[in-house]
Amino acid sequence: MNKSESKYFNTALRLDEALIALLEKKDLQYITVKEICHQAGVNRSTFYLHYETIADLLDETLEMINQRFLSYFPRQEEEVLGHIDSRARADLFLVTEEYLLPYLRFIRDNKKVYRAAFRNPGSVQAHARYGQLKQHVLGPILTRFEVPEAHRPYYIAFYVEGIAAIVKEWLRQDCADKIGTIACIIQSCVRPEGGLP
Repeated sequence: MNKSESKYFNTALRLDEALIALLEKKDLQYITVKEICHQAGVNRSTFYLHYETIADLLDETLEMINQRFLSYFPRQEEEVLGHIDSRARADLFLVTEEYLLPYLRFIRDNKKVYRAAFRNPGSVQAHARYGQLKQHVLGPILTRFEVPEAHRPYYIAFYVEGIAAIVKEWLRQDCADKIGTIACIIQSCVRPEGGLP
């Protein structure tokens, strides 16, 4: 990367982070280019050199968040699913530690992103963040449990909303509890017959 590209990238990153910080405090429709520029420490002409609208910046910010999110997970789907077809059904449950630990690490390391997502779920397309979870983890396990296709959206909604509620509470406490503790709490809620850890 040459000096010019590096400068462009650093400015874009500052604008991304500025938007995330502002979304943590207010709704997207009330955020102005002036506020973004002030937060990022750049002038308006620099903003318009990079983007035509705030929506363009939002699209780039969401893509950056998505790439950051995916970088926390194993590259091989098998590492997350752990040979689902060969495991006994009694050993399966919808939310595994293999998925929870990197997910919770990402949340802890990106608190501002998640606070913004919970404050502005529509603006930051919070449901898109769960796309990988739904497609690559919950879907195959529901298939293995032979849950009818028509019932799967309800199961997924239950698990995703329950996990989101625990994450919100964890964020409210500034992620003070250890990741392993939160993972155990989520797993206990998902599979309570195993008892509390």
